[in-house]
Amino acid sequence: MSYKNLIFPSETLFLVTGGAGFIGSNLCEAILNLGYKVRCLDDLSTGKQENVDLFIDHPNYSFIKGDVKDLDTCMKACEGVDYVLHQAAWGSVPRSLEQPLFYSLNNIQGTLNMLEAARQNRVKKFVYASSSSVYGDEEHLPKTEGVEGNLLSPYALTKRCEEEWAKQYTKHYGLETIGLRYFNVFGRRQDPNGAYAAVIPKFIKQLLNNERPTINGDGKQSRDFTYIENVVEANLKACTAPSNLSGEAFNIAYGGREYLIDMYYVLTKALGKTIEPIFGPERKGDIKHSNADISKAKKYLGYEPEWSFEKGIHEAIEWYKANM
Repeated sequence: MSYKNLIFPSETLFLVTGGAGFIGSNLCEAILNLGYKVRCLDDLSTGKQENVDLFIDHPNYSFIKGDVKDLDTCMKACEGVDYVLHQAAWGSVPRSLEQPLFYSLNNIQGTLNMLEAARQNRVKKFVYASSSSVYGDEEHLPKTEGVEGNLLSPYALTKRCEEEWAKQYTKHYGLETIGLRYFNVFGRRQDPNGAYAAVIPKFIKQLLNNERPTINGDGKQSRDFTYIENVVEANLKACTAPSNLSGEAFNIAYGGREYLIDMYYVLTKALGKTIEPIFGPERKGDIKHSNADISKAKKYLGYEPEWSFEKGIHEAIEWYKANM
């Protein structure tokens, strides 16, 4: 069943933190298209105003410019909210290695503030973004919930801490929480700019500009690239999850496995380019291979991802062509 068939009470209010970001803005858009109310909280540090300008005049949309590191802001944002979709976080493994204190404040303390605000405002469900990075150096494929290794970066540590805090809020305070371990999400409105940009939008932009992209390592590392529509589905279905699943975390991916070098040539073929990549050094803290077992999410959340890498990448390319 598609998330577009989900039904909530007519006056349902969703709070999307990090709502001006890539994933957050797609969630805002989907909720509005379903006919429900959405409140966006974002400090615009990594999110972009242009991502939510599409909704600025929509009667069911409201925006709070604020920082999840401020508890008062979180409390205000949660007033009257039914469901929290907590996406606010700083990503990027390399950047977390450079700024560990900031990542702790923003990702861990920010999430803790949101959990407390959700508890005090009696939010029905707190759905939050975790990450495949929590699997660390565990080499088993596919990655399965409950089989995690040693963490490889401060970013991964923040996501593990978020999961542990969410469990505590479920256990001790009765707040219903669901964690979603995203695997390499891509799609429309993902930022292609900057030193820490995700690989797919960055490569698309460089190829469109006839530049030679750099692949970190030999290109033989693999990823479970996950199109944004699958992530939207997971978030909204998590809101309808039974109470006995509270405190759990679920892999959210397509369940595929693409090698970076193969992904690169899919892009060049789709864009009609014959540009060869540059191979650079491996990035510190990166996981070599990533492929998700999504059976738990399928069984308990009713998650049925409809967008394969092949289907999603062509839609993403068309979006970047039209918007760059």
